[in-house]
Amino acid sequence: MRDYDSAGIRNVAVVGHGGSGKTSLVDALCFAAGSGKRHGTIRDGTTITDHLPEEIERGYSISLGCAYAEWMDSKINFIDAPGSLDFQGDALAALAAADGALCVVSAHGGVEVGTERLFRAAVAKQDPVLFVVSMMDKEHADFDRIYQQIKDRLTSKVIPVEIPCGEGADFRGVINLFTQRAYMYTAGAKGEYVEADIPADCMERFTRYRQELIEAVSATDDGLLERYLDGQEIDRDDAIHGMKDAMARLDLFPLFCVSSDNMIGIRALLTELVQLMPNAWEMEEIHALTGAEGHDTVQLHAKDDGPFAALVFKTLAEPHVGDVSYFRVLSGKVHTGQEVYNATRDGLEKLGHLSVPLGRERVEVMTLHAGDIGCVTKLRNTHTNDTLSTKEHPIRLPVVTFPESVVHFAVRAATRGEEDKLQQGLHRLHDEDPTFTVHYNTETHETIVGGMGERHLDVAMAVLRRKFGVQAELAKPRIAYRETITAKAEGQGRHKKQSGGRGQFGDCWVRMAPMPRGEGYLFEDKIVGGVIPSKYVPAVDRGVQEASARGILAGFPLVDFRVELYDGSTHSVDSNEMSFKMAGILAFKAVAPKCRPVLLEPIDQLEITVPDAFLGDVMGDLSGRRGSILGTDTAGDRTVIRAVVPQAELHLYATQLFSLTHGHGTLSRRFGGYEQMPHEAAQKVVAEHARELEEAEA
Repeated sequence: MRDYDSAGIRNVAVVGHGGSGKTSLVDALCFAAGSGKRHGTIRDGTTITDHLPEEIERGYSISLGCAYAEWMDSKINFIDAPGSLDFQGDALAALAAADGALCVVSAHGGVEVGTERLFRAAVAKQDPVLFVVSMMDKEHADFDRIYQQIKDRLTSKVIPVEIPCGEGADFRGVINLFTQRAYMYTAGAKGEYVEADIPADCMERFTRYRQELIEAVSATDDGLLERYLDGQEIDRDDAIHGMKDAMARLDLFPLFCVSSDNMIGIRALLTELVQLMPNAWEMEEIHALTGAEGHDTVQLHAKDDGPFAALVFKTLAEPHVGDVSYFRVLSGKVHTGQEVYNATRDGLEKLGHLSVPLGRERVEVMTLHAGDIGCVTKLRNTHTNDTLSTKEHPIRLPVVTFPESVVHFAVRAATRGEEDKLQQGLHRLHDEDPTFTVHYNTETHETIVGGMGERHLDVAMAVLRRKFGVQAELAKPRIAYRETITAKAEGQGRHKKQSGGRGQFGDCWVRMAPMPRGEGYLFEDKIVGGVIPSKYVPAVDRGVQEASARGILAGFPLVDFRVELYDGSTHSVDSNEMSFKMAGILAFKAVAPKCRPVLLEPIDQLEITVPDAFLGDVMGDLSGRRGSILGTDTAGDRTVIRAVVPQAELHLYATQLFSLTHGHGTLSRRFGGYEQMPHEAAQKVVAEHARELEEAEA
């Protein structure tokens, strides 16, 4: 492989809905360029970027994959992003590492929800986007229909640059509207073609689209517009230059068409990627933090003589190899064996065996230049979103913002004795995929894992089994209910035990009263005259707290109450701290049931964004989950619903929202406190607790 500087490097994220043909397209592009040694297929599990066993078994991408193609004295780094929304974290990481996006739309499926989300994410990042209609050789392929869908649902600024010669089984080549020539497929192994005149049966479509293209390009540049209005011919080089500038401003989005299986249009697409996509030198400057405390800012550009700075955008654990860290060099250059500084974690790392990724393979190189993408193994303490720089010039780059997990399960090892192994594996999975989360719930004593969907967690458990040898089981998480009281009461706790010799004696009187929600617990010493020695008062407090942690109704902690210790008695010989602690426990058990205890349930605050067409269905579903609508806001053709819903009603809600809105709804949730539970719902929880106690005693 040649040595490329930033002007010869293009970083392209390949995005689109699952099943749109992204992985097959990357494989075909690499094969045509010669970096791929064979033309792989999803069916055979031989594509260059889908190489994980879980991907081959399921037939879809679960992790981003990197590969490159050398074409026209340039190196194109492809970052193949998963299309399923369950794995959108890797798709966002792919966009973060790229300077442009190749958005793939299936000629059969058309624009789907994954296409919309990732296109909008690329545009939000201000990246130029090039559309390609894939699978033009498949039955029911319809280029005009897909073009109109993109125009209606994504952007009115899309414009065809290539159109197909034939569709479906008749797809035999492409017509370039710039060159005004047809490139007809010759059944060559790597997509060879012959240049020809435009076929007569394609002339009407060519004329129509050619006129549309020239008008669109001219409208983005005053000079071109003037020439167009004067009736002058706009040559190919000027048109391409105008389109590239318009793409950079997000004023135009060119559209192409291919068949990856038959290699039609693949070589032409490589050429257009080189001509239209920005090289790394042309990327916008990055604003990063620098200085010992990270308070100063510095502007970075993709030049070799700048300070070295690279962002780790993906970590992948490989058996027998260890962690593989994928990074994008934003500034400076780096050599194999060089010692670098992890500014995020304040540690030094050595980059041994510096490589560029080509699917499962890694091609070792001596140097990586500014703008390039590389990978390295066995870094000691470097993870996704860390910045690698130098000790002399510590830099921290902007990080990838990953979405929060929306589906949660409790997890445990299927085999006793593997709990530590399970925890290690779960945290390694989080290092690979930050959207896979792990935390321990101290109230329910469960390890909780979170993800972007049920399929996400199902795949994570399969990876856990293969890579770390742990069989794990998922279950619905327990809800961390709490209890409180709603009335005042008072009573006695008396502990007396005589079994020969020195006995035990503690006696206390307490009053209990509710406090406002969220106020917690308050203990007040109202003893007068020393009827209980002051040294025993804290023991009563500890006894009350210990008893309240076990609750009254269903074994959940009692909160938001006040205890007043106002009377009692003592024994000169038998009283001690343990006796008064037991008296406190007995006093709580005697008084709390008289204070009209109730259950409190955790409430989450939801913010749900849905297209207006699904608003009624979503609001009806929320009402059925005992939710309360706080309000709605309009955001274009979408509505943002603000609601509070009990956590007990939200298990797998993200899956239901996806179903109700056909994938177009988005959800964010955060803890919103505790509220009193309705009586009927509370009785079910109390009954369940009683049943668990019976089973435990049986």
